[in-house]
Amino acid sequence: MSVLVYIENFNGKIKKQSFELASYASKVAAGMDTFPLALVTGKIDDSELQKLGSYGIKKTFKAENKFFSVQNDRLLAQLIKQVAEKEQAELLLFSDNATGKALAPRLSVKLKAGLVSGVVAEPISISPFVIAKRVFSGKASAKVQINAPIKILTLAVNAFGLHEQAVNNEITTIEPNFDLNDESLKIVEKKEKNEGISLFDADIVVSGGRGMKGPENWKPLEELAKTLGAATACSRPVSDDGWRGHEEHVGQTGKVIAPNLYLAVGISGATQHVAGISRSKCIVAINNDADAPIFEVADYGVLGDAMQVLPKLTEAFNAFKGE
Repeated sequence: MSVLVYIENFNGKIKKQSFELASYASKVAAGMDTFPLALVTGKIDDSELQKLGSYGIKKTFKAENKFFSVQNDRLLAQLIKQVAEKEQAELLLFSDNATGKALAPRLSVKLKAGLVSGVVAEPISISPFVIAKRVFSGKASAKVQINAPIKILTLAVNAFGLHEQAVNNEITTIEPNFDLNDESLKIVEKKEKNEGISLFDADIVVSGGRGMKGPENWKPLEELAKTLGAATACSRPVSDDGWRGHEEHVGQTGKVIAPNLYLAVGISGATQHVAGISRSKCIVAINNDADAPIFEVADYGVLGDAMQVLPKLTEAFNAFKGE
């Protein structure tokens, strides 16, 4: 028996959320009296994979076949099933992001496994297997019991953190034992956004709303984000109006993120937006409306005009960095 974790490979680098997932796998595996294994696909150096050993992963399988150079969920699910069955994995772990949400349900069907998404902590008990997750856009929590022999969890980003536990990590190359010619799906084109920091990986996010008054006023926000080494984001009305790209939209119908610091600039704080940022460790709101709902969820608030506050914040942070 074992715990199998799927590690995401982004241009030969392991994402921070995968290191968090490895930490979680190591902790849960210890509670189950078993050991954690990892699977990664695509081209990646062994030196990068060895980093997983710092978070308790004792064995890593890598599949470098050219068919895994782009994400094909059908083929990936089949490969994960192959490894899970061979290694008798009783628990499979994924990040609660687009990749995890695509793969976990497929494997739940293939392996007849019980699935719980968006978990936020270690299992409450192992036998029976009970786990906690957030529900109702983070306003409540639920305890879920999985009765199936095989279990699948997706871990909410930034819910567990990084916990080092160095062990020797054995790296083994594997080959798929099934037909890789998937005629039902053809990758025609792949576009990557190389500018800026990924919202899912960012420790700090600076986000703007309608209070920015127009796309021409975004420069002060971008300058603050650059100073802080932060990613930029926006509310849904901003992306709907074309001020910013939809890839920056955070909220219940956009990206759900959990940075260490979230700065909400000119954002009113509608329920749908708060649902996408509620797991942030610290929320700072800047708004000129004292009654804006965002102040109800913010840890700190600045009452003022964003166009005046942002340059002063940037100046202060630059001065602090120069000391």
